[in-house]
Amino acid sequence: MKNIKVICDSLSDIPKELIEKYDIEVVPLTVILDGKEYKDGVDISNDEFYKTLREQNAYPKTSQATYAQFKETFERYVNEGRKILYIAGSSVATGTYQSAVMAKNDIDGEIYTYDSLAFSYVIGILVVEAAKLAQEGKDIDEILEAVKILREKTYVLFSVDTLEYLQKGGRISSTKAAIGSILNIKPILDMRDGLVAPVCQVRGKKNVISKMIELIKENCGTDLTNQVICIGYSDDFKERERLTEVVREQFNPKDILYFQIGTCVGSHAGPGLTGIICLKNK
Repeated sequence: MKNIKVICDSLSDIPKELIEKYDIEVVPLTVILDGKEYKDGVDISNDEFYKTLREQNAYPKTSQATYAQFKETFERYVNEGRKILYIAGSSVATGTYQSAVMAKNDIDGEIYTYDSLAFSYVIGILVVEAAKLAQEGKDIDEILEAVKILREKTYVLFSVDTLEYLQKGGRISSTKAAIGSILNIKPILDMRDGLVAPVCQVRGKKNVISKMIELIKENCGTDLTNQVICIGYSDDFKERERLTEVVREQFNPKDILYFQIGTCVGSHAGPGLTGIICLKNK
């Protein structure tokens, strides 16, 4: 048994096969949809969730993972004599990280926490790397240093298909959402200081991918042949395939990894979200 257990929350959107391969523990947040509570990634599938959003025009809410969830999870592994590394979704956007810190402070064991200041598979990349290094027998300081370096190099862009969910969640004003819908404006967003931030906007969905590629070249360089580029999607499989085709043509990456945007991130972004993650070469 390896001595370090890597734990994350469900904001990380890690594909199930990687969770199993690297023995990662995921603490779920809660999604409230039509008055019912669901554990993210446990009680409702991503496909069912997006189908409901489209068919019922529903606007879900999310609730942080609790102190009790973390206390139970942390105690289980501490009682096995293991060290714990918890890599969290952005503390600026959710109280989940604070719940974990409170639980950690009430447990007598070696528990380390790292605030990714990120969402979705930007967190997942860090978690998977930490779990790989833990399996290789690296110590906690080596893992944390590698995670910090990787976080600095990670570059993410994504675009939403509708502004309604950002508006309902208070991310943009109702006026901006209304104007954006009328003009068919598609924002391209990234993450800064733990929050979603606008990079630019384009008219029409057909222009989103070309602008993303342009921004990647500006920020990461043009030679990404040694990289695994990550492509995220909610329920728009056609857009995912279009982005894949352009990424292969423009960058010829070593591989492409797909991740589906989970219900918590999807609650605030809505269906039709597409994103890309790569590493800065510059």
